[in-house]
Amino acid sequence: MSDFILNATVRNDLGKGASRRLRRANEQVPAIIYGGEQAPEPISVEKTSFYKAIEEESFFSSVITVQLDGKSQQVVVRDLQRHPFKPLVTHADFLRVDATHEITLNVPLHVVGEEACKAIKDDDGELHILSNDVQISCLPKDLPDYLEVDISELEIGSTLHLSDLKVPAGVTLVDLTHGEDHDNAVLSITKAKVRAEEDDEEGDEAAKGDESAEGKSSDE
Repeated sequence: MSDFILNATVRNDLGKGASRRLRRANEQVPAIIYGGEQAPEPISVEKTSFYKAIEEESFFSSVITVQLDGKSQQVVVRDLQRHPFKPLVTHADFLRVDATHEITLNVPLHVVGEEACKAIKDDDGELHILSNDVQISCLPKDLPDYLEVDISELEIGSTLHLSDLKVPAGVTLVDLTHGEDHDNAVLSITKAKVRAEEDDEEGDEAAKGDESAEGKSSDE
């Protein structure tokens, strides 16, 4: 679990106009913290540290500390609203977390072992990523930045499903709690299409050559 700290202040000037003025000042990002037993709190997040944080993939799968008027709150990102064509975040939603309650969050999958995978390196295999992230449930202390998927031992025709993933202790894959029908595939390795088509063409040409040779032989 990565450590991210954001500085924020309570936002008393509310409404769309207030949010626009805040964005024009270009120093704060309008946001809200909600969840738990406390009421939702409109806040303003210091822009520089926030924009630096969202460049990190792990920011979106981490428990974040928000320093709000001298007090700390533990949150996770629930939603970012972005400008339709400018590289700007127009609003952020943060969900409070409780150390004693599980949270549900999407975490990315990191594929490793591609360079050592014989199916890809020697057998013209092609890797197909079917899912870039998975939904997990766990206590905040057990939240991983990502799940690692090792493909070094996979062969041509292999498919990895959710049930094949190795997850840390205390972490549950949400889809698997809904039954075997939800054991979705996350990646597969197949024979490269271009190479397969070339092999088929070579086979067709060889067959035609054999037929031609047989025809000449019968004419003679």
